[in-house]
Amino acid sequence: MSKVAVVTGGTKGIGLAVVKRLLNNGYEVHNLDIELSEVGIFHQCDVSDVSAVQSCINAICEQSKRIDVLVSNAGKHLSANIESTDEQTLDALFALNVKGAYAAVQSVLPSMKAQNSGAIILVASDQAIIGKQNSFAYNLTKHALASMAKTTALDYAGFNIRVNAVCPGTIETPLFHNAIDAYCAKSGANKAEIVAEEASLQPLNRLGQADEVAALVSFLASDDASFITGSLQSIDGGYTAQ
Repeated sequence: MSKVAVVTGGTKGIGLAVVKRLLNNGYEVHNLDIELSEVGIFHQCDVSDVSAVQSCINAICEQSKRIDVLVSNAGKHLSANIESTDEQTLDALFALNVKGAYAAVQSVLPSMKAQNSGAIILVASDQAIIGKQNSFAYNLTKHALASMAKTTALDYAGFNIRVNAVCPGTIETPLFHNAIDAYCAKSGANKAEIVAEEASLQPLNRLGQADEVAALVSFLASDDASFITGSLQSIDGGYTAQ
């Protein structure tokens, strides 16, 4: 019987790379996203809606009888300092980046506890480790995911449920390009120059790729990582080591 994985935000970028990697590893993969995908088993779900996430994952549990892996990946970026972040914007970002993860983790735990095994991977950011300018709300949500990984790992270690966070740095995804496009539209900067500048800021002198993050997620989901829990796994080309 195939192991069962749930991925939130699995239609594009890192999420899509994770879905493909887990499928190649023989998992039955369920993708919760608002945007349609033909890769894996798609469930249209607004991950910022806690009750929708709970209903969707409960239905997967009913159908598949188990959940072995959760990859909580759904999220969005925001460039703004605290003065430029109104309450509505903060609430919307927190609803997706944090409450979406909360709902997904909470919903898979009964199945994982019953089977006495499970791997949960939260996709955080290098901003779960360091601060960055003009990133008040986004940074806040990613630090929250780091906390969620650590506390949940401790609370459920007795059930052989491992919880870790991966902390990608600058990864070339649609999210990355959307952020660069928005910056260039506002500032008039040249996109090629900005992308090259971003690459040069990394000690490895290049941008990361979604497949590289997916490889780390796949490892953390596997039995090869059986003694790793409560950790923040940097995958940032050395950026946070500076």
